[in-house]
Amino acid sequence: MVRLTFITGALVGYVLGARAGRERYEQLLKGAQRIAQNPAVRNTAESAMHQGRSAAAKAADSVTAKFGDRMPDALAGRVRAMGNGNAPDENWGTSNT
Repeated sequence: MVRLTFITGALVGYVLGARAGRERYEQLLKGAQRIAQNPAVRNTAESAMHQGRSAAAKAADSVTAKFGDRMPDALAGRVRAMGNGNAPDENWGTSNT
């Protein structure tokens, strides 16, 4: 029964999406790009990113202090890297497009 409901929902979504067409998709894309390029939105996102990195660094310090000698070497290295602000994927959330 759940599978039938899911398939029905997927088909209805596909049909409605197909009717909206490429033109509506382009409208939505332009609107999203306009919002993403808004200076207030960019500043807020950057501020949130910095706050998140700061919280991650504090958490990494806390984890290292509490469990450092009992963590596997690979995990300990990643935690140390986060605590130093050198996360492996440093630019994962940034985009200039």
